[in-house]
Amino acid sequence: MQQIQLPITGMTCGGCASRLTRELSAVPGVADAQANFATETAAVSFDAARVSPADLVQAITASGFGCRLQHHSLTITGMHCSSCATRIRDALLASPGVIDAEVNVALDQANVTTLPEVSDLALTQVIEAAGYQVATAQQQEAPNARGLSDAQWLVISALCTAPLALQMIGMWLGVGLHLPPWAEWALATPVQWIVGWRFYRGAWISLTHRAANMDTLVALGTTAAYGFSLWQWWQLGDAATGALYFEASAVIITLILGGKTLESRAKQSASRALRQLLGLRPDTARVLRAGQEVEVPIESVSLGDMVIGKPGERIPVDGVIVKGASEIDESLLTGEPIPVAKQAGDPVIAGSLVCDGLIRIRTERIGASTVLARIGAMVEAAQSGRAPIQAVVDRVSRIFVPVVIGIALLTFIGWSLSGAPIASAWVATISVLVIACPCALGLATPTALVAGTGTAARYGILIKDIDSLERLSQLTDVVFDKTGTLTQGHPELTRIVPVRGTAESLLAIAASVQQGSEHPLGQALVRTATAQGATLAAIDDFSATIGAGVSATVQGARIRVGKASYVAVTGADLATPDAGETPIYVADAEGLIGTLFVADQARPEAAQVIAELHAHGLHTHLFSGDGEAAVHAVGTALGIQEVKANLQPEDKVSHLKSLIDAGRRPAMVGDGINDAPALAAAHVGIAMGSGTDVALETASVALMRPQLGLILDALTIAERTRQTIRQNLFWAFAYNVILIPVAMAGLLNPAIAGAAMAASSITVVGNALRLTRWHPRTAR
Repeated sequence: MQQIQLPITGMTCGGCASRLTRELSAVPGVADAQANFATETAAVSFDAARVSPADLVQAITASGFGCRLQHHSLTITGMHCSSCATRIRDALLASPGVIDAEVNVALDQANVTTLPEVSDLALTQVIEAAGYQVATAQQQEAPNARGLSDAQWLVISALCTAPLALQMIGMWLGVGLHLPPWAEWALATPVQWIVGWRFYRGAWISLTHRAANMDTLVALGTTAAYGFSLWQWWQLGDAATGALYFEASAVIITLILGGKTLESRAKQSASRALRQLLGLRPDTARVLRAGQEVEVPIESVSLGDMVIGKPGERIPVDGVIVKGASEIDESLLTGEPIPVAKQAGDPVIAGSLVCDGLIRIRTERIGASTVLARIGAMVEAAQSGRAPIQAVVDRVSRIFVPVVIGIALLTFIGWSLSGAPIASAWVATISVLVIACPCALGLATPTALVAGTGTAARYGILIKDIDSLERLSQLTDVVFDKTGTLTQGHPELTRIVPVRGTAESLLAIAASVQQGSEHPLGQALVRTATAQGATLAAIDDFSATIGAGVSATVQGARIRVGKASYVAVTGADLATPDAGETPIYVADAEGLIGTLFVADQARPEAAQVIAELHAHGLHTHLFSGDGEAAVHAVGTALGIQEVKANLQPEDKVSHLKSLIDAGRRPAMVGDGINDAPALAAAHVGIAMGSGTDVALETASVALMRPQLGLILDALTIAERTRQTIRQNLFWAFAYNVILIPVAMAGLLNPAIAGAAMAASSITVVGNALRLTRWHPRTAR
């Protein structure tokens, strides 16, 4: 039985502590639980075989409370395969104070959730005790500063191996080309003991921790080939020419090192999108201090500081423009290729590029609270997640290498008992050791996740985690909010019906009166009139009646603009609005001058997106708080299958739960602010065109541009990533299941086995890299 004391947030009284005690005590595997309101803690005794600390935290969260935890991200060196990642994760989870841990072999990274008192140093010691190293920031920036790079070692190994490989190829072609034994030994020895020392070191570290990994297999296989060749040479002398396997050990090491080098570069390509994203924020900022422009480290910038943005420079903080105007390139954050014109009062985000013009920005967010940092954290969390199938991979990885060693021993015994020459037994045994590849298993899921989520992020599609990615491919329904999601989110002038005068004069009069109004309907008239080049007249005695209309004196005449009751007109001259339109009546002392109609119009791409969702077999819904007429007009125009109007936020949640209870799996698409409860209640919450805190915390998927087509793109990249994970896992399992028996049968030369082993990892990573070439329809 284990004990843990968890720091709790959200308890406001002793009743809260009692309720939390009951909730924790009800968790299967918990022997005792006591929540203490005074100390804000919960002491739990539990059976680690039945329940984990992460399960306890989840139970606390489900009860409506929180748990103060700390998150650590550590870069690890020395991992080669899934066995390595599994061993590190097991060691971390067994460490006191660790709640959860994920180790990603594709990113060489461990993400660890702990109690607040656990330090990076303590976790580093756990990882080092498991036989691996944690890289410092300096080592990450200059990983090869202390020695030759893998590529340089590969060149040295290849130069030594080439004559041996040519000899081997000549033998296959029937050409009697043989180097003398001493020459073979001289060429193979530096490869075996200098270039290949990394495998011996890795194998030894594993053995000291009572484990085995890929290094163990390579070290055993190549040592067997090298040692057998030495024995043959010692026994036969020069007569051993043509009967040695020095070339096998050298070729195996060279090919595996070559595969690892290519694999490393491919992994870097897969994670390039995230590195580009995190590298957008500049290290320094130009800040106004005592009226002078000073360049300071980004860590020195405080909230409220005035930051200067110059053309060609990236903005270092989130803030609001207080002076100046410029086009801002946000493409690497939102995927939008066209710069956005911004001026005083407009928000800007860290990492975006100032294209032209000098701007002054008031700092509103810095460091980890910026949109850029939060996006990076979200993508990083998704890339380090664990697919459900990963649990199977972990179980296989724990026993894979010992089982392969056992199979190799059985192979040697079987061939020896069959009366075959000892050389044939050694060749088959070496091939079994070398052909087995746990690396492909370990890379299958994380490389696809890294490539898929990273590419999606590059185009403004942020997928929160692996569960969200899985759920995206399981949808049966898509539920839309109306305002700002299916529609533009602001009213636009749709029709002008003059009674007296022209349409142009009617618009100019109405817009002149509305100059003094902040109402969205009035601003729509002003915006349209200005765009059409109309001259707005000066006004006097402006007056506004909330919910009714506005009036002002224009060129000596009193003009009233608003509802029919406000402008005091009735009768047949009142034009009838179409569905979804709002009429704005304009009158003077003589009566009605005309009517203008405004509406929150549907986005241009909305109807096509709805049609494509139907083509994908998805059922569409519209949930809105607006009135029946406006909501049904939009739903009918776009072809949405089910429409519900006059809904409060809690009503949307209720309808979503009804769909889920009926066995449906709905996605909710909203703006990430007003729809936060519905986003959280849906099978998948999709926040559109929002980088807000609520969107990034509540939604399963955040779309950084207000484009409905990104919904289809999100579904596509999620499905392709899921398919790639499955393809990789199938290949990784099938490779080992098929080729290990082939090697046991003696049908593989050890050198070919080494090449196949290297190719298996490259194939898995290469298949994942195809995701980096994906482009959304909105970018084509």
